[in-house]
Amino acid sequence: MYRRGFLAVAAVAPLAGCLEFLDDNGEEITEPGDVEIVWSDLVRDDPGTEDERVSVWGVARNVGDRTLSYLEIRATFFDEEGEELESVIENVDADLSDADEWPFDVEFPRFGEDAAEVVAYELEPATGV
Repeated sequence: MYRRGFLAVAAVAPLAGCLEFLDDNGEEITEPGDVEIVWSDLVRDDPGTEDERVSVWGVARNVGDRTLSYLEIRATFFDEEGEELESVIENVDADLSDADEWPFDVEFPRFGEDAAEVVAYELEPATGV
């Protein structure tokens, strides 16, 4: 009589606490501490024009022991007052198994006067194994 209840609990118990580390495809999400941003710079193209564009170029490094299957970089862009203007996530387009460092580029999604407002940024990596 209690066998079904026990089986249901026994089936779910091994997953308790693990679900928050899986994405929709069942891939394990690792701590961002596995990747460190070793270099980054705010780059402007066509400053002072309607075509002004802003992006962050950088290099990320695997500082963990595991081979990564994907890497995303979240760039949050800020204005002079420190107000958040936009947050953008870009996948790093590289074969992560071939190297320990990967270049990336995250572009601010607006241009012209909106892009001119960007004066600072923050970067946050997200990885999977």
